[in-house]
Amino acid sequence: MKILILITALFLFVSCGGNTILIPKPPTYLRMNLPKHSYSVYSDGCPYSFEIAKSFKVEKVAGTGEFNCHKEIKLGDLNGVIHFSYIKMVEPLSRYVNYSNDKVDEHKIKANSIEDFKIVRPKDKVFGTFFELKGDVATPFQFYLTDSTSRFVSGVVYFNSVPNYDSLKPSLDYLKVDLMKLVHTFKWK
Repeated sequence: MKILILITALFLFVSCGGNTILIPKPPTYLRMNLPKHSYSVYSDGCPYSFEIAKSFKVEKVAGTGEFNCHKEIKLGDLNGVIHFSYIKMVEPLSRYVNYSNDKVDEHKIKANSIEDFKIVRPKDKVFGTFFELKGDVATPFQFYLTDSTSRFVSGVVYFNSVPNYDSLKPSLDYLKVDLMKLVHTFKWK
């Protein structure tokens, strides 16, 4: 009986050995098959136009006044929206720029970094800044554009999901191309 117990213990000791350490797989995220980038010119009765991804849908936002050019741009399969606001300036330009910068600064707590890209196109009278906020932030992209004298637009991107930068990164990289196209083709009428 002692020999049988010894053989069983030896067998268990030898069979449990090895250098392979099993590690559970981390959770994964679904891969998105995003379409190739294609654009069309968006222009309506508002005093601006720009090229927009064909997969996006522009909706007018209900508002007061006879000349309302605020838009919600639905991001299609990306499950998000761009809140696009048009303002006819009545205050000094610095007030609008500072307000936009303050809105970006609100996300410093969660952002790992904030990169800004200047937009300066004197020929088209388009000036502004494009902000990319990296990290688990509610608004990964924000921008403003102005003619520096009387008109000002701003855009803020929101996704309809919990902000998880790692899982959203492929969508953010894809969307950034479309947003850069929008701001670089923006024109005043």
